[in-house]
Amino acid sequence: MAQHPGLCYTYEIPLKNNKNPQGRFGNVAAMIARRLPTGTSARARRARLAGLLLAIASGIATAAEPLTLAVVPQWPPAVVHRQWAPVAERLSTTGGIPIRLRIYSSFPAFESDVRRGIPDLVFLNPYQQLVAHQAQGYIPLVRNGARPLTGVLVVRHDSPVRTLDDLNDTDIAFPHPTAFAASLYMRALLHDKEKIRFRAHYLSTHGNVYRHVILGRVTAGGGVNMTLERELPETRQALRVLYVTPPTPSHPLSAHPRIPLAQREALVRALLALREDEDGRARLKRIDLGEPVRADQRRDYQPLEQLKLERYASELMPEPP
Repeated sequence: MAQHPGLCYTYEIPLKNNKNPQGRFGNVAAMIARRLPTGTSARARRARLAGLLLAIASGIATAAEPLTLAVVPQWPPAVVHRQWAPVAERLSTTGGIPIRLRIYSSFPAFESDVRRGIPDLVFLNPYQQLVAHQAQGYIPLVRNGARPLTGVLVVRHDSPVRTLDDLNDTDIAFPHPTAFAASLYMRALLHDKEKIRFRAHYLSTHGNVYRHVILGRVTAGGGVNMTLERELPETRQALRVLYVTPPTPSHPLSAHPRIPLAQREALVRALLALREDEDGRARLKRIDLGEPVRADQRRDYQPLEQLKLERYASELMPEPP
């Protein structure tokens, strides 16, 4: 199924008091004091204030242009906005880092902008990180350290399919050719390792894949552990996991190298500080960064080059082995 280029829109969380940087930081400090719940620990208070002081010390000018954050469209735009706007708001208000959220309706539009280096910050899958690093030098900052990313191949809970061999000559749905664990890695394993012949269909989002499987429009579908777990209980109960890919490091939040090192460090520290209070942890969980840790290109993502997935990065499947 062909993909259309798609559109994107921006959502900016402005800081107040644009005319006076010191006054704006004063507003942020006051906001911190107002929003801290009764009984907030001294550690959490120090973390909030540390984020503010880091923003000041690192020279993040509040009058400067906001940083543009682009998010891979695993979900429909409204869902991406609901997940990411609270984090952008928190970074903008308590971290002193103004964020302009950029949301896309399709993988091609997102990937085109990333290849051209348009976003300052990107949240993207591991394969897209490889491409972004090669094309523009994007630097991974943080990733979810609590659990790895795994692709899941699902069928209906009452499907007669019991083994991978039962999928020969069937229709299998995937979000997009370059959706890493849900499609790219999954198709490579099915084709090269498991020797399964199938017809691939691309449905843009993980949710579309799961629903097409439930409705019986395809025999199976590719997703990932994290998106499947975020589905409604009735959706999960209607599906059965047939196959799981080997684990890999999860999606990173990365920065274009034009972002100064001091500002990148301030952003990392602000994100790590969100772990220190209940509100911050809830916001991180919504974007699958529940336990953010520092990411590293060479350690986390460079080894994925050995998988040689480039030939699966288009809608055309390679010839059978």
